Amino acid sequence: MKVVTGVIFSYHKGMANRVITASPDILGGTAVFAGTRVPVQTFIEYIKAGESIEEFLEGFPSVKKDQVLAFLDEAKDLVIASVH
Repeated sequence: MKVVTGVIFSYHKGMANRVITASPDILGGTAVFAGTRVPVQTFIEYIKAGESIEEFLEGFPSVKKDQVLAFLDEAKDLVIASVH
């Protein structure tokens, strides 16, 4: 895992794949799922409200399940690393 100025990279089979991106040109720099205009905050709000990942994906078909799962893995790793 590597965080570079607002971009979380997930390494899979030796390749860097963007999970989350932030660009001033997309929603004013809001963190979004890579290749979409769907804010990560929207996903977090869905989960906090008790919605499932599947319900989120139905509402935002441009986001792929692999992206959500990679985001959750990265978030877990960041939280664990922050307490060590």
